[in-house]
Amino acid sequence: MAGPGQSEGDQLHTVVSDYMSPRRILAGRALLWFAAAVLFVTAVIQALYTWDRIAFGFENWRPVLYAFIFWGTALCVAQVLVRGEQGKRVLFVLPAVLFVVSMVVFPILFGLYISFTDWNLASPTGPKFNGLDNFRQMSGDPFYWNALKNMVYYVLAVSVEYAIAFGLALLLNAQVRARKFFRVAFLLPLMLSPVAVSWMVGKSMLEVRFGPLANLARFLGWENPSFFSSPEIARLSIMVMDAWTFIPFMMVMILAGLQALPKEVLEAAKIDGAKPWQGFWQVTFPLMLPVSITAIVIRIIFKLKLADIIINVTSGGPGGATDSVTSFIFREYRDRSNVGYGTLLAMIYLVLIIIFVTSLLKVASRWTRQFNQEGAG
Repeated sequence: MAGPGQSEGDQLHTVVSDYMSPRRILAGRALLWFAAAVLFVTAVIQALYTWDRIAFGFENWRPVLYAFIFWGTALCVAQVLVRGEQGKRVLFVLPAVLFVVSMVVFPILFGLYISFTDWNLASPTGPKFNGLDNFRQMSGDPFYWNALKNMVYYVLAVSVEYAIAFGLALLLNAQVRARKFFRVAFLLPLMLSPVAVSWMVGKSMLEVRFGPLANLARFLGWENPSFFSSPEIARLSIMVMDAWTFIPFMMVMILAGLQALPKEVLEAAKIDGAKPWQGFWQVTFPLMLPVSITAIVIRIIFKLKLADIIINVTSGGPGGATDSVTSFIFREYRDRSNVGYGTLLAMIYLVLIIIFVTSLLKVASRWTRQFNQEGAG
């Protein structure tokens, strides 16, 4: 039988439900519903006034922000009134949730609203609701679909970048002379801004008249070494510059994984008579799968945002051959000031990225389990 001291000690770790009077619970719920009604009515009035459906409203969306802050405060107070001690615990998480809602959900909702408007920054009238006109324009826009096709080429290039990064990581993980020097040298491209790379390499070294790489190509027999006149060569040049910048990123991640591998497993494979290739394919590569998948997924996410090198070097040319979706959307904003159409393209691209990355993670997880089961068998 537990003594008094033990019983008191247990009570320190037990949350006792407070008795909530019906009037207190009713007051908390009434406050929450009142604040939600104020937020809903304020948002509806402002939306209808913005769309010219009613004649009265607010000059801007600031009252909606104030209504949201009032609703968030009422939500926190209602948690304490309705749930007591447990509601106080919720208060430690609720402000962070409200902050995420205000910084993520609201911008997405605003982006959805802009997607259904005809808003050109050069027009003095501001945004006007145009229904599905932006979708119809997107479906018939050959340059946007060409940019999506280019993204397939750019993403597939990550497999080549991964192979090169893995080879460099294996080289730097080996006992070679000047290993520290080569580590720093291989990391130099990652230290440069992609904008600097685009000007240093794309605008200078690949310049058709006086660029050193162009002169070298001319010396080797290429009569007119224009790296950005042909669609295929221009796209390949963009891939090479982007790969030169970000291969060190993948190399560092893979090198960290190689150095964290248990030495006992590798030594046991050598003792069992495994050749270097067998040791790599049956021991090193399976153990490196989690790190490899992480590096590839992060690199693909960076690749899906490729824009700065393209904008500075080719501006999407020739004829949109090097355009990425991000660079195309940027030029839609900058050159045409078409905010409504550009926002729709960005929202559609965001949905495609979420679907693609989610599917990629599921396939990678399934393939990793299958590979490990075959290796264990």
